[in-house]
Amino acid sequence: MTEVKSHEFEGFLQKSVRFYRIFVVYGPDRGLVAERAAQIAATTGIDLSDSFALIRLDVGDITSDPGRLMDEVNSFGLFGGDKLVWIRGAANEKALVDGLQFIAEKPPENCTVIVEAGDLKKGSALRKVAEPSRAVAIIPCYQDDAKALNALIDTELSAVGQRITPAARELLAESLGGDRIASRNEVRKLLLYCLHEPMIDEQHVTDIIGDASAISTDEVVDAVLNGEPDAFLHAIQKIVTSKTPVFLVLQSCMRQFQQLELMRIEMEERQQQAGQVMQTLGRGIHFRRKPIIERALRNWSSKDLGREASRIQSTILQTRQKAALEDNLALQTLLSTTLQSARRNRRA
Repeated sequence: MTEVKSHEFEGFLQKSVRFYRIFVVYGPDRGLVAERAAQIAATTGIDLSDSFALIRLDVGDITSDPGRLMDEVNSFGLFGGDKLVWIRGAANEKALVDGLQFIAEKPPENCTVIVEAGDLKKGSALRKVAEPSRAVAIIPCYQDDAKALNALIDTELSAVGQRITPAARELLAESLGGDRIASRNEVRKLLLYCLHEPMIDEQHVTDIIGDASAISTDEVVDAVLNGEPDAFLHAIQKIVTSKTPVFLVLQSCMRQFQQLELMRIEMEERQQQAGQVMQTLGRGIHFRRKPIIERALRNWSSKDLGREASRIQSTILQTRQKAALEDNLALQTLLSTTLQSARRNRRA
């Protein structure tokens, strides 16, 4: 198995990427998955604007036509040269898993295959095929920690020769995370806003990104988990009125669902009750919120929690790409989650 950890990726790109023809890039941070897949694609030397050399496939294309992957890998480009088959939206689809297993046993000589996948759990079918193979490079992409966020900020600042105060950096880092592309876009938006400023300070960060602590998002998160549409709409309206960026609410909800997923997995693996896992993994939760969290742990499965976290994360990225629709996208996604919670709470 060749697994490239986060801190090893830059070195891998410079020294080792050329030794592989098959790459599986996966993880909960979809923005980072897309970014690293693009970086790998850029090292192939293939003209990414050439539709004969670059074949983009959605996993649905392979599911509907199980032989499609093998056909594309084994066919030659119209004008010769290497090809790149780039697959997006993968999970554990049988057609993809079977095809990947076949080409991993005999890697193509003139074709590179990049698979972008979501958060693959340990033991999932796609990982079972990819991990034992020495022909496959596996790149897990987890959410940026404080060190990675500061490295991202440094990279963007250096690119334009800008400086930032320590307090502003801390506030900026607190407002980022969850999705690499969304985080990078936020930093670039700030830099564009401060293009002619000698130094970025806290006020600049608050003006363009918003003060993450300006208003608590717990009220919204709790309304979502309680399955209370009226309470949710009231709480989200307070957020909008306060001029707090709505994507911060999405981030809070996503992180809450990711925490719940980890706690639920612990419950399932150790066969514990919600109250027991709260004592170990829920120590930082305010005592008033604990009954809400415990009920969510009882009513949601780990699989459903993970799927919901991924859906919210996808919305975060959409809000960064379509800023004018930010409020509507957030409202639609979180209201849907609220209604799901309501149905689960009624069944309990």
